[in-house]
Amino acid sequence: MGIAIADYGMGNLFSVAKACARVGLEAFITAEPERAQAADALILPGVGAFSDCNDNLRQSGLDQVVMDFYQQDKPVLGICVGMQLMFEYGEEDGLYQGLGIFPGKVVRFQAGRKIPHMGWNTLQNPHNDTPMDLIFADLPCDPYVYFVHSYHADEASLEYAIAVTDYQGAVFISAVRRRNCWGLQFHPEKSADAGLQILKNFGREVNCL
Repeated sequence: MGIAIADYGMGNLFSVAKACARVGLEAFITAEPERAQAADALILPGVGAFSDCNDNLRQSGLDQVVMDFYQQDKPVLGICVGMQLMFEYGEEDGLYQGLGIFPGKVVRFQAGRKIPHMGWNTLQNPHNDTPMDLIFADLPCDPYVYFVHSYHADEASLEYAIAVTDYQGAVFISAVRRRNCWGLQFHPEKSADAGLQILKNFGREVNCL
């Protein structure tokens, strides 16, 4: 059935779909929970405020699809705010409950740093004694990827971190994994060859899970 790209009105849907097509992934955009449920894997993109994305996701019914995939060990990839929605809470414009797949909150960068964090930055291994997650296979050391965000996951989820990034002296979690669920704070669809390789690797993981 391929990879469903969840359309809840808050994501770079066509950019993600185009990037998937470039690496040979069979991906389709859908706003229908039933159709998404039948897919082999799910991509949850997101652009905008946590509260708006959270409301739209729940109203669409696709929130339950994400949780069903998690519980059934079917692969899920959250991108930018799509990653943030998988945490317990988000603090943007108030305190809002997320999906709770990952522990902790999504918090604003502390004062003294230019926000949003926008542009190219590197991914670093948070666990030097182990190799990087397979979703980063065939990438150079400390690859550059593209970020646009003012909020990030707090340290409560550090045990699930598979990449961290240094932004003006603040080291934040830039990618997470819990079993079959990955979250990327950056935009792979905007990250040139590195981003395409990450999407390709996700496709490989879909086939082996």
